[in-house]
Amino acid sequence: MTFKPKSLNYRLSPYTGLTRESWIEAGEYLLSGIFKHIRSFDAPVIVPRHENNITYPHKWSEGSSKELERKAELFEGLARSFLIAAPLIHINPQLTIRGYSLRDYYKNQILRGCTREDINWFGDYNELQRLTGYADSSRAFQQTVETCSLVLCLNICREEIWNKYTKAERDIIADFLLSYAHAGTVPQNWRLFNMLNMAFLHNEGYVIDKDIMREHAQAILGYYAGDGWYRDGHSFDYYSCFAFNVYTPIWNRWYGYENEPYIAAQFEKNSNRLMETYGDFFDRDGFTNMWGRSNIYRNAVTSPFDANMLLQSSKANPGLARRIASGSLLQFFTREDFLNDGIPSMGFYGEFSPLIQGYSCAESVFWLGKAFLCLYLPENHPFWTEKENNGTWDKLENIHIKETVLNGPALCFTNHGANGETILRTGKVIKNINDEHGMWNYSKLSYNSKYPWEAAPSKDVEAQQYVLKDITTGNIEKCNVTMWCKSKEGVLYRRQFFNYELGKETHWMHAINLADFPVSLGIIRADKLRLYKRPVSVTLGAYGFPDNGTKVIKKELGKAKAVILKGHDYTGREKQLAMTIYDGWDSINIIHSKKTNPDSEKSIIVYGTLKRNKQYGYEPYILISQVITKESLEDFKENEIFPINDIKYTDKEKCGGYGPVEIILKDGSKKIIDFEKIEGTLLV
Repeated sequence: MTFKPKSLNYRLSPYTGLTRESWIEAGEYLLSGIFKHIRSFDAPVIVPRHENNITYPHKWSEGSSKELERKAELFEGLARSFLIAAPLIHINPQLTIRGYSLRDYYKNQILRGCTREDINWFGDYNELQRLTGYADSSRAFQQTVETCSLVLCLNICREEIWNKYTKAERDIIADFLLSYAHAGTVPQNWRLFNMLNMAFLHNEGYVIDKDIMREHAQAILGYYAGDGWYRDGHSFDYYSCFAFNVYTPIWNRWYGYENEPYIAAQFEKNSNRLMETYGDFFDRDGFTNMWGRSNIYRNAVTSPFDANMLLQSSKANPGLARRIASGSLLQFFTREDFLNDGIPSMGFYGEFSPLIQGYSCAESVFWLGKAFLCLYLPENHPFWTEKENNGTWDKLENIHIKETVLNGPALCFTNHGANGETILRTGKVIKNINDEHGMWNYSKLSYNSKYPWEAAPSKDVEAQQYVLKDITTGNIEKCNVTMWCKSKEGVLYRRQFFNYELGKETHWMHAINLADFPVSLGIIRADKLRLYKRPVSVTLGAYGFPDNGTKVIKKELGKAKAVILKGHDYTGREKQLAMTIYDGWDSINIIHSKKTNPDSEKSIIVYGTLKRNKQYGYEPYILISQVITKESLEDFKENEIFPINDIKYTDKEKCGGYGPVEIILKDGSKKIIDFEKIEGTLLV
């Protein structure tokens, strides 16, 4: 059953109708699904599993490893569901869900999980070290992540739960938390979990090591890349937002402003810098783009707006923040496939195994509860009282495009007034050769808010990815590294390497120089092959298109060829996509697929193909193509499908081997594609 809010106010919230009461109802909706599976007051938050091959507890685990995973799952279930429950408990301490008092249930389960003698003990840090034979004295465990959620929620409902424990009971919980506060952690966003853990304990009068706190805080600050974004490992993704830009404002309030004012001031500055552009990361409906790892957390990506409003000097726009938060909530909560037996599915929309990662368990999905941090803001806060506005979209007329280029995190996103979609193009991506999952999450040429990324429909065709095949050996190569260059005169320049290996000189790797620019309904590409060995074939797919009965139309105009798809997504929403190929390509085709699209069981990918046969022949280098989309079945105009009037090359052979290429569009505009000196400006 989908979420149907009872409380709606379209005067205050003209875009979504959702109010603070609607959000409370949404929280109760999720908790009702959870407590459907809680068999008794003493039973932990363990929900049914519908996926057993990827998630933990892993079926191959045994002995101490199995016990380690069991304890982690117990803590995840409690701490992450508490993210949803805590604000509701604070608002209404008497709230019951399926006959359970939320306040009493969580008060009981928290103490039990932190008590050594209890069957549901989560295990303190020393116990987990014992289970692993003390093999690594600085090893990090999943429990460290969950301690952060726990202290955040204990602070939210301090009066209702934390203050109701006896001093002896608080000491039991504090000892458990302290065992992780100063212990090993992952040197990335995980440092923030230790920092929040320590900050909570410090405020409760427990002794912490302030040098360890300072070590973690300076490291987090050192991960800052600019434009409001932090680097988390090799990549940039939503962890920069729902980890770094949620926990740093909270840390400021709890500890930083008073004890580390310089670092706190930088964290505040960085959060406010994110707010300058983060609203444009979402589309006209407030939809979240499927990008990066942990997509099962869904609308958790809206939580940085809420956290920013906890700062001493918040720069977030309250009306826009609520509009996006509510729009993203509705994106998921109103779909029939969002819940599986009352629990958010292991997917982006419905169950979708290609995006699941082995560090997740069935309860991991409840990290989407971070979006409910907004309920910690009082009912008279501007987040709840200001009228919804749609930011950029309120000013964007149909044919207008707004482009945002962030060189620090290597992100370029465009808001398209003509179809209401937001398209993201990324760089600074490094993945292992065989990490297909990582390439889907990070290495797609673009990510569309209305066309979530598609897994591989075949070994030699990918949606929004180039795939290269060595015709002699049959070996398949995909782009596992994307280097960022620059945006110049409206053209974004990047480079992708096929099967990049650190031990090889790049001249012995196939590569493709990328040049792309937005048009009203999508993106035009004018990429350049950089091959060292032939014969090869290359394919490039459009976005995956949900196939719930699709009309396929083929068109040609001069040398240009196009395929248009008309149909509907899983929810019945009208969809339309067109891919057009120009110079450099041989043909355009379609491929049907099953269980590779996160929206629908069946899908179609339109793709272009080419071959290059001569080892050193001067053959076409420039590959020009376009993908456009819209949310209606109204026919594309011919000039939208075939937007290019002329292509001018520097070389007389018109292959684009050297010199600028000029693309003249039918609307009178033109773009100069010039790869000169790209070699000296590549960034990872």
